Amino acid sequence: MTSFVDRVNLQVIAGKGGNGCVSVHREKFKPLGGPDGGNGGHGGDVVFVVDPNVHTLLDFHFQTRLQGGNGKHGQGSNRDGATGESIKVSVPNGTVIYSGGEILADLTGDGTEMTVAQGGRGGRGNRALVSSKRKVPGFAELGEPGDELEVVLELKSVADVGLVGFPSAGKSSLIAAMSAARPKIADYPFTTLTPNLGVVSAGETTYTIADVPGLIPGAAAGKGLGLEFLRHIERCAVLAHVVDTANLESDRDPVSDIDALEHELAEYGGLADRPRIVVLNKTDLADGRELAEYVRGDLEKYGWPVYLVSAVSREGLKELNFAFAKLVQDYRSAQPPVEATRTVIRPMAIDDSGFSIKKVVPAYEGDVEFVVSGAKPERWIGQTSFENEEAVGYLADRLANLGVEDALVKQGAVPGSIVRIADHEFEWQPTDPNIIATVGPRGTDARFEISDRKGADERLAERKARRPETLERVAKEKESRGKSRRG
Repeated sequence: MTSFVDRVNLQVIAGKGGNGCVSVHREKFKPLGGPDGGNGGHGGDVVFVVDPNVHTLLDFHFQTRLQGGNGKHGQGSNRDGATGESIKVSVPNGTVIYSGGEILADLTGDGTEMTVAQGGRGGRGNRALVSSKRKVPGFAELGEPGDELEVVLELKSVADVGLVGFPSAGKSSLIAAMSAARPKIADYPFTTLTPNLGVVSAGETTYTIADVPGLIPGAAAGKGLGLEFLRHIERCAVLAHVVDTANLESDRDPVSDIDALEHELAEYGGLADRPRIVVLNKTDLADGRELAEYVRGDLEKYGWPVYLVSAVSREGLKELNFAFAKLVQDYRSAQPPVEATRTVIRPMAIDDSGFSIKKVVPAYEGDVEFVVSGAKPERWIGQTSFENEEAVGYLADRLANLGVEDALVKQGAVPGSIVRIADHEFEWQPTDPNIIATVGPRGTDARFEISDRKGADERLAERKARRPETLERVAKEKESRGKSRRG
């Protein structure tokens, strides 16, 4: 059984950030020495890096879950939590990373790396939350969760020359004769089940050559092994049609073989601009030599160079080697020079508030009326411990300073309107600037002393009580509309 794997599904999870610490410095004769809670450590990233010593995705066939280390929680005495360990995952050159059907990265070139999942930020401790209004904060931020996503890794071989042809055309024998590669060679079809790469030198030019498993009619539509391995020739600079001139099948000939292969390449798409070379193989046999000489003139209609070779006797391999090298060198010379990676700075637009508010028409009275979305509000929600009144008050102040309250008023929100941010739903009350300046004892907020607000249980009970009436009203409206249509 082959151990070559070129497509895997992975679950990638970055590390969670550590929570900040709530602590007050205490020592003899100094019981309240100020806040000294440290910050939580950031979560570890998951990074994919191209390793020249890795040639397959076999390792991920057994390990389908990759997870970065979690950040440690902050501690007292101004001790920050340790950063979670990032993991670097080695992948072969030519690995393409997909997520949700979109390409995240195309990793080519030794040492190229990509951070696929970024670790969550660590929460700030109460030492970092000190302000003129909160001298000794009684709360800290929670750590953020890291990125979590499903990705697909797909390997596309990086080679200069791709050998394409029908099964048993002698591609494996050809690559073994021209390079140090030692692919499996046998006298039955589909001996090659995985792409083989070999390195070849011709004068001062060194290039790589790929032996792609045999193609058959219908390969581009998934027949045989074609669809799985056609992608391995996408990056090839030169395509070589390897034709078996000693084939004993009466319904095949070199011209029809090339026509069939070209049809499959056209169906797959994206390869029309690649230069071609026709390699008539197995000319060491009498029948093979005779047929090669006979069809050589017919192959000139394609306008491609034609070479008669024998992988067994090595006849014509030197000329073919230098022909490959010339085409590869021409392709490389035509490519634009590689530019250094540029640092792109994308400043925030002047009119970008950082959030948006959508008014939701309720299905029945009492449903969510306003949905606030945006990176900052959603991140702040995740950082807030809702069991701490002071932390909730701090969240309200941050949202007010961001402009969420003013935007809610413009959208028509009134005190008591239901607002949802991320997974949290609450009854909105405008922030009183007079109360903000008078924060209560540590862990409390004076705004929570207001007792006329409805609790979550009370709001839920009211919704359930209104639902039968609403459903009955909707049913009557549907019935009346149906009668009017029939009338």
